[in-house]
Amino acid sequence: KHIQELESRLKTQLFQRKGSKIYLTKAGKLTYRHFKDIKQQYRSLEFELGRLNDDFSGLIRIGASSTLSQYVIPSVIAAFHRRYPNIKVDLYNGNSFEMEQKLLNNDIDIALVENESSQANLRYADFWQDKIVAVCSSQSVYGKRPHLNLSDLQEIPMVLREKGSGTLECIQKELFKQKLSLDKLNILIHLGSTESIKNFLCDFDGITLISDKSIAKELLLKTHVILNVKDLNIIRKFRVVLNQGTTLSTSQLFVDYINAYNF
Repeated sequence: KHIQELESRLKTQLFQRKGSKIYLTKAGKLTYRHFKDIKQQYRSLEFELGRLNDDFSGLIRIGASSTLSQYVIPSVIAAFHRRYPNIKVDLYNGNSFEMEQKLLNNDIDIALVENESSQANLRYADFWQDKIVAVCSSQSVYGKRPHLNLSDLQEIPMVLREKGSGTLECIQKELFKQKLSLDKLNILIHLGSTESIKNFLCDFDGITLISDKSIAKELLLKTHVILNVKDLNIIRKFRVVLNQGTTLSTSQLFVDYINAYNF
């Protein structure tokens, strides 16, 4: 009934029906895109009205890449919630490429990524950094070596993140500078999260390359060790990403907060 009333008011067909399935028409897709913009304007209005009374409220949809969503952002969101308890935060996670696509599709308001590449329709700004380090199980034979060379990475069995992850992209770019390619490494498997890689290492006599922010707990428990790889120095920036154009007031509030946060 709602769909019929909407189609009658707009004087156009929004859905095409084929058997038991329905699809958006061109007019339907156009209407949906504008309705999403209108919804954002309502959210911005609610926030501005709340700010008049120093009562910040609203919703922020944040998409964060795996390393950030697991090891960096939770403490920031917790602190943000204490400061602005009436602002709801929804956190989505995936790899950097997936978060950029969600932002372009307006499925999220802010993306927090760890890759180095940029898309033309998005705005990027650095807010922190980490280091990609070589890691293995404390029981691994490779953990007993005082240091490794880049050439060793072509022989030692490795497990790395999946295609599309910011971690893998940064590794690939650094290896290119060293005149190496991923194809030259002895990669046995790609896994979709850093947590799965760390668990995999417990029963795998090989190494990985992951963020130093992700290994703090394991170093404390002495289940994993960081390896010294000569001439391997991968420093990357964590970046906040917004769509081009006007930014929601709630989104800008979070961006300002994360930029001032004491990590």
